[in-house]
Amino acid sequence: MGIVGWSGSGKTSLVVEVLPILRERGLRVSTMKHAHHRFDVDVPGKDSFRHREAGASEVLVVTSSRWVLMHESREEPEPSIESLIERMTPVDLLLIEGFKTHPHPKIEIHRQSEGKPLLCPDDPDIVAVASDVPLPGLKIPRLDLNDPGAVAEFILAHGSGQART
Repeated sequence: MGIVGWSGSGKTSLVVEVLPILRERGLRVSTMKHAHHRFDVDVPGKDSFRHREAGASEVLVVTSSRWVLMHESREEPEPSIESLIERMTPVDLLLIEGFKTHPHPKIEIHRQSEGKPLLCPDDPDIVAVASDVPLPGLKIPRLDLNDPGAVAEFILAHGSGQART
């Protein structure tokens, strides 16, 4: 399930509120987040940064509590969601934040205070809108943005084919 919306709409906030609810239900959940091109997980001066700058195609950094694999794309195009998912460990549910132009089921985050138009009229893959205000005339389900439990229930129902329409 994807979580999409304009920058600053609260996508990450909703994901981190929904995650513990899904985990409490016994699900193994992973996330994928699309970041801006200027974002970097590595820091100049660190050994891993130096490895990449020296030309390593991939750098695997390992500690006793986690590991991270950095793949240097250089001249390669951005990888597809499908190819990235293939690299991930299988889980019960994958939440995808961003990737709003990719065709997959998505919940749109809409905050009236942002003053941005809804994305759903132009995106048939948006299956619901989580909003902080009523949206009269909406042709898909509207979820209360301030009720992460209801959003989690919708995600679970949608995944099982039981989502309300």
